[in-house]
Amino acid sequence: MEVSVLYCLACEISVCEDCMNGEHAEHPTDSLENIVDQQLAALQDRVDSAKNRLPQIRRAVQSLRDILQQLNSQRSSIEEDIHSSFSELYKTLDTRKSVLLMELEVTYGLKQKVLQAQLDTLLQEEAAINYNCSLTGEALDGENKAVILQTHKDVGERLGDLASQGLPLQPEENDQLDLMMEIEGLRKSIHNLGTIVTTNAVASQTEASGEGLEQCVVGQPATVVITTRDKSGGLCKTGNAIISAEVCTPDGSVADGEIVDHKNGTYEFQYTVKKEGHFSLALRLYDQHIKGSPFQLKVTSSPDDSPPTTTAANAASTGSSDGGARKRSAKSPGSRSRQKGVRRGGSLFSTPKKRVNPIEDDLIFRIGTKGRNKGEFTNLQGVAACSEGKILIADSNNQCVQIFSNTGEFQSRFGVRGRLPGQLQRPTGVAVHPNGDIIIADYDNKWVSIFSSEGKYKAKLGSGRLMGPKGVSVDQNGHVIVVDNKACTVFIFQPSGKLVTKFGSRGNGDRQFAGPHFAAVNNNNEIIITDFHNHSVKVFNADGEFLLKFGSNGEGNGQFNAPTGVAVDVNGNIIVADWGNSRIQVTSPCEVWCLTEVDRSCPTSIRRQTLSTGRRVSL
Repeated sequence: MEVSVLYCLACEISVCEDCMNGEHAEHPTDSLENIVDQQLAALQDRVDSAKNRLPQIRRAVQSLRDILQQLNSQRSSIEEDIHSSFSELYKTLDTRKSVLLMELEVTYGLKQKVLQAQLDTLLQEEAAINYNCSLTGEALDGENKAVILQTHKDVGERLGDLASQGLPLQPEENDQLDLMMEIEGLRKSIHNLGTIVTTNAVASQTEASGEGLEQCVVGQPATVVITTRDKSGGLCKTGNAIISAEVCTPDGSVADGEIVDHKNGTYEFQYTVKKEGHFSLALRLYDQHIKGSPFQLKVTSSPDDSPPTTTAANAASTGSSDGGARKRSAKSPGSRSRQKGVRRGGSLFSTPKKRVNPIEDDLIFRIGTKGRNKGEFTNLQGVAACSEGKILIADSNNQCVQIFSNTGEFQSRFGVRGRLPGQLQRPTGVAVHPNGDIIIADYDNKWVSIFSSEGKYKAKLGSGRLMGPKGVSVDQNGHVIVVDNKACTVFIFQPSGKLVTKFGSRGNGDRQFAGPHFAAVNNNNEIIITDFHNHSVKVFNADGEFLLKFGSNGEGNGQFNAPTGVAVDVNGNIIVADWGNSRIQVTSPCEVWCLTEVDRSCPTSIRRQTLSTGRRVSL
């Protein structure tokens, strides 16, 4: 006999008809087959949902493995740098020890020579007196008159000379040999020598605030405050986190900006956009988007056109619980009050006014378009040329260096994104050494990489010393000149990595900088530096001694608004990219200023410029 099996919905068990007449009599039931089919479908849905998490888990696992690998590589690199640095210190101490020992021997030798010579003289005089007195004594004792007369004749005059001769009876030197060593101060310095820099900040908890997240006005600086937090949401109270920011349009163009580290866990991203429209603002911490990134940014032509300070899109993306309202964060007390560079009209996204140029500026050719493929750029920074007829361009956001012929034809590119030696994270400056090596300043990796002319990695220099290298150049001695934008210092290295000298500090004095950008070297081996926030160009000799500066903040000829790039042509003319005024300014060695405006609508424009000393040439 076939038994009908049911499923008790209240007790969630299968029951037979007999049981239904007993304790399950008043419970709702359904056929066991229906329930099995339903639970089978539910189980399948849960299996599918669980499997859908696998790609996310695999990506997270791969990301963690990459971070662990990077962490291990950084540890190995820093360990190597520590050993290298202390080996250099040992060598320096040994060298100083040898110098002191040599100095001791030389000083002792000089003193000993003087004293020994004086001693020998006195001993000789003493022996001579004793000898002649002995001869005279024998004559006197003999009482022989003839002998006395002869002795007086032979020895008397000599004894008189010995008696009256001036002798060095007082010491002509002293016995002082002391050692002065400021060991205590050195011990304190060694005790505090070096530090391991890190943070506990994670991208998933790090937040951004400020009106610059949602809106800004064309040509006016906007600010975003980034607050770093650890995995539990706690505020990080130290700086030095690796943060990158990018403002893009759908076609890939990028606005210029600067990240300021306040050393208290907060950072400011200050940027300027040059046309109206909708943009994407990407903020990354250790190459990962922070909370809410990328943000939707609207740029208007005037403040009156700006929308309200809240947007549904950004409120939703950040998960804000206050209805999307944001308050503009006050600047940190450590932020600079100095006037920042602001781009004025006549820039990439606006129609420049026609000016009468005092020099000839016929366009020869144009290199590149916007994009991420070969021969395309997203944020080019440094440009260099070499004697082999090649043009090298540091493409910062594509993490590579691209090489073109001197007719503008693409030849090759090299560079792999990353933070390991031989990889590029944010290449900014590029230069070519006389031996053909390609030298690249890597802002985010905080070192300078050296590649062969074929793009093969050879070495790095400045690791552990540099904070944010921006520009790089090579002087006539083959030394590598590095402009550290963050440290406001210029470093000069040998290609081997040995530091030759450094100069500069933060400030507005002659030997100080406020965000220096790039460097060039003229025919006199003098170093020319663009001082971004001081709106000037400064010239130093090869040893870092200040020579002169020129420029002030403004729009007139000879004035600058945040100068960036600089170069020197074969005639010694100084060519300066006047970023905030959207133009190129050229000055001759005799300080006759000439001015031209270049087409900013493409990544790189090259123009023929003919200078006239003492008179101007207009187009």
